[in-house]
Amino acid sequence: MSGGDQRSAEALDVLHEISGLLNTGLDKNSLSILVQLCEMGVNPGALIHVVQELRREGAARAEESVAGGLTLD
Repeated sequence: MSGGDQRSAEALDVLHEISGLLNTGLDKNSLSILVQLCEMGVNPGALIHVVQELRREGAARAEESVAGGLTLD
């Protein structure tokens, strides 16, 4: 691994630790993708909105799935 790759990996490790301390729920792969998008110029605020919306939709689908599996006899 080159010096730059090593520093990038270490930086991602630190970011992942901070993410864990803040209870973001982001895994290392998701965090890496979000960092790359920011480095490409994507607005971090917009990314926050997208992540929150995806989480809401995921939770709603999970609730629908659970509710759909319940039967009242």
